[in-house]
Amino acid sequence: MNGNDSRRDRQEASGAATGGDLSGRLQRLGAKLEARRPAPPPSPAQRASSSDPSGLARAFRASSEFIAGVIVGGGLGWAFDKGLGTSPWGLIVFLLLGFAAGVYNVLRSAGLPAPTARVGDVAKPD
Repeated sequence: MNGNDSRRDRQEASGAATGGDLSGRLQRLGAKLEARRPAPPPSPAQRASSSDPSGLARAFRASSEFIAGVIVGGGLGWAFDKGLGTSPWGLIVFLLLGFAAGVYNVLRSAGLPAPTARVGDVAKPD
């Protein structure tokens, strides 16, 4: 029983009160942080399972542009053959041209062919 016993008793008593108060404050702070934390982004598997209307719309647009190119090319070839009597060469040539135009339209709507710089173009400084 020396003088350190009374000091230790006071520290334990104050530590118990402070420790309980700190743990309560820590729990409240954790709850506030959890409420403010943004929701995690969905995983790729979750995104793939849900339907994406804009992706579906883009797919329908791409397929309709391709089919339209082939049909227009075939129609022009058929009309060319009927008018000039060059059957089946006009149909074959214009059908191939329509196929190429349909592929180009699909690529253009997807944004794949990057615009190329021409000889007269000058880059403007920002």
